[in-house]
Order: sequence, then C-alpha cells, then structure tokens
Amino acid sequence: MIRILYFARLREELGCASEELPLPEAVTQVGQLVAWLKARDMKWEQALTSNFRVAVNLDMASLTTPLADGDEVALFPPVTGG
Repeated sequence: MIRILYFARLREELGCASEELPLPEAVTQVGQLVAWLKARDMKWEQALTSNFRVAVNLDMASLTTPLADGDEVALFPPVTGG
C-alpha cells in the first residue's frame, strides 16, 4: 500500500485529502505514480497538470524518486513567502 496526501488546491480540486492504494507493480517512481493518477479521469488529469511539488516520506522528491510499498507521498502546490 502507498499513502497519498493531497494539500491545498489539489485537495479541493480532487475532493479528497488522502487515500491509501495498492502500489501497482509498474509504478516504481514518482513520475509513474503521477501518470497513473492522471489516467483516472479528466479531473485528475487537469489537477495534476498544473504546477505542484512532491514529497516522499517527508523529503522533497523529483519525478525520478523511487517509490516502494509503504511510502507516504504528499502532493501540494508550491508555497510562496513574503
């Protein structure tokens, strides 16, 4: 299982704050997870096409960051400060 957390705009657009899903065997990196989520339907495609950041197990991640069963993935918009 993989736990996915959605924050701010993504939580609002997708209508969920988190979910636990079995990690598909073909999904071994963050970019593959994002592509798999986008394939759900147009709502997911649109929400995950705009700019967002990813963290895996509380560490900032890139699209090539490896994933494993039991990981926690957070998706959130970039934060700006002032």
